[in-house]
This record gives sequence, C-alpha cells and structure tokens, in this order.
Amino acid sequence: MSHALIRAILVLILLSLSIAPSMGMTGGNGNAILGQWEVEDGSGRIEILRCGEKYCGRIAWLKEPNYPADDRGGMAGKPLVDRENPREELRGRPQLGLRIMEGYSFRGDNLWEGGTIYNTENGRSYKSTLSLLSPDRLRLRAFIGISLIGGSTVWKRVAAQK
Repeated sequence: MSHALIRAILVLILLSLSIAPSMGMTGGNGNAILGQWEVEDGSGRIEILRCGEKYCGRIAWLKEPNYPADDRGGMAGKPLVDRENPREELRGRPQLGLRIMEGYSFRGDNLWEGGTIYNTENGRSYKSTLSLLSPDRLRLRAFIGISLIGGSTVWKRVAAQK
C-alpha cells in the first residue's frame, strides 16, 4: 500500500471520528423523542410512540384522572372523557390512553414537523412541531395556520422507551 493511500485512509478515519459526536448533537436519531414526557404543569404525561413511519402520542397518565366533586357536567368522580369533542360519537372516549398527537415526521436537527395535537379541554386540534432541546427536554409548538400564531410549552422526560 502506498503512503498516499494510507494517509488518505487515516484522514478519512479522523474526519469520521470528528463528525460522529456532532451528529448525535444535531438529533440524527428520529427515535430520540420516544418515551414518556411530563407536561409543563405536571398534570399529565404523554407517551410518544412510533406509528408506522411517523410519530404519535397518547395520554399515559393523569394527575387527576376523574372529574372533581363539583363537576358541572354531572360526572363527579367518574373518569375523564373526551366530552368537548366536536363529534358527538367521540365524546365518551376515556382521556386516559387517548391518542392526542398524530403525524410527526423527523426532519433532522432535533425537529419533528407535520403533526397535530388535540386539546381535550376545548376539543380542537392544532398544527404542531416538536423540538428536542436536550435529551430530557422537549418543546412543543402548537399553532393555527403559521407557527407565529401559537404557543410553546416544554415537557420533561419521565422515562425513555423500553
């Protein structure tokens, strides 16, 4: 083997070793968001899963899984349901286990786009993006139309996917 070829191989090895750590920091792994995340106010946990080629999420835990004693809807003490859903036939679905996130695609650089999130409090769905701020912090940006018209929240990781 010639010295020039050996030198070229060594340069390639060194270059690949220097690039590899930075790939992990740019979110090269779309599955990095899989697992359970606690919402910002601590009232619930969302489990993010693979759903075919995309990512989705369901309500995995609720701090208060039942309606309060003073519930105006006449459901005191009963498990929370999707009663604000605009479709009457879906209003009896339990909130616990309800899939509220759909259609996210990994775009690289710690960004998942093209998804929607459903708000059980008002029965509306919003376009949204997810961005991994660190291995244990996830930012959800929900919006109407364009990303400028919306809001963000940061969730903290409770458990990674097993």
